[in-house]
Amino acid sequence: MSSENVQTKWGQFISLIIVFFFWGFVGSANDILIPVFKKVFTLSQVQSQLVAWAFYAAYFVGSIIFFLVSLKLDVLQKFGYKKTLSAGLILSAVGSFLFVPAATMESFPFFLTALFTVGLGFSIQQIVANPLAIKMGSPNTGAHRLTLAGGINSFGTTIGAILLGIALFGMGDNKKTALSLEDIKLPFIILGLAFIAVAIFMNFSKIEDPEKEVEVVKTAHEKFNILDYPQLYLGMLGIFIYVGTEVTIISNLPALLHTHEFGNVLEDAVAPFIALYWGSLMIGRWNGGVNVFDTSKLVNTALKFIVPAIAFGVIIGANIFAAHDVSSFYIYPIWILLFIGVSFIGGKNAGKTLMLFGLSGITMMVAGLVWPDPSIAKFFFISGGLFLSIMWPSIFDLAIAGLGKNTGKASSFLIMMILGGGVIPLIQGSICDFDLTKPEGIFGISWTHFSYVVPLIGFAYLGFYGFYCPKILKKQGISHVESEGGGH
Repeated sequence: MSSENVQTKWGQFISLIIVFFFWGFVGSANDILIPVFKKVFTLSQVQSQLVAWAFYAAYFVGSIIFFLVSLKLDVLQKFGYKKTLSAGLILSAVGSFLFVPAATMESFPFFLTALFTVGLGFSIQQIVANPLAIKMGSPNTGAHRLTLAGGINSFGTTIGAILLGIALFGMGDNKKTALSLEDIKLPFIILGLAFIAVAIFMNFSKIEDPEKEVEVVKTAHEKFNILDYPQLYLGMLGIFIYVGTEVTIISNLPALLHTHEFGNVLEDAVAPFIALYWGSLMIGRWNGGVNVFDTSKLVNTALKFIVPAIAFGVIIGANIFAAHDVSSFYIYPIWILLFIGVSFIGGKNAGKTLMLFGLSGITMMVAGLVWPDPSIAKFFFISGGLFLSIMWPSIFDLAIAGLGKNTGKASSFLIMMILGGGVIPLIQGSICDFDLTKPEGIFGISWTHFSYVVPLIGFAYLGFYGFYCPKILKKQGISHVESEGGGH
């Protein structure tokens, strides 16, 4: 491959990672919308979690539709990467513009329809963009590119919460605490226009369409039975629980912070905490990304400390720019150092990393439940983001190990399991709602506080999968898998 060709591929890749940024941006925007909709429409906590449901169920529905269509017609071969990706972006743009009539009509179901449409577009983009990132250059560096794309995705989630917070509530002395649905229109019009701009840009970019290589594989009509691969069906449950745990911790955090116990934090003041949570995933993924570069052990060790410090600086800097008081955040490096320590022990071993991070997540959730000082307890819950951050590639690596020709099918089944992001927050939200009927709480804490047993159970399963899956693979004679530390 000539140097010129490699240069062109990087040009293509940069245009692609804008899409990864948008996924992150909208994902964290949901967490700002949840408490806003809850207040404006006087919803229960479980009803407010329908925001997450609408968004993540769209991934599942979109994947199913794509899968069924692909049985009759290979979409990527027929239309190519660029057109398919552009179609997904246009669909997300339509969803963004639907926020305008939804706000005018003051209709919560209409807002959910708009979010579902954005999510449908995202499902198409996900199916195309993940393999495309791997194909943009040497196969040996495919994981590097996905890791980098995952880091950009996390950057989008980190600043998305802050930017939407500014757009809705203003900043500094002009900040407002009351919100009308009219304020939601402009940010989503801008977002819709941005989707269209990227779709046009994508259509004129030099992204190459896939070679006609799929037809060769299609001649082999081997029966594929999920039940033959315990690593896959347990991994599908792993992805379901992983995405659900990642989303539920933050989706219910505004409700937790709003309790009397945690200081009655209002809707206009939750953005910094949302940014810190998604920023924790960014810290973890940037730290995991260090593993994929071929450096000396000394440089690798140094980067494991320097890169998280830079990522934490980005979070603090973005919050200071938005005129948020982040003085309480300066204790958070204690959790970052704990995370770095565990990541050193896990190394590049997917199973061991997953098991250790699962155990760490359990420890953080238990500490958050029992710690007597809520000003500290909330950081234990937020630190769940650190320990979830590099689980996605570990689960993915273990789940598709030994699947050979069926790897593609297995990947599409795993992407469908993103549905967990819509289901698990509903379960936690329904526990929070016991505060309305049983205000005395449980074990001396509010039901909303107690609801964090849900991510605790999630971490327990993920730790179990990390422990058990390598044993399954060993029985099948499959050598152990290394994790590249990327991110969803």
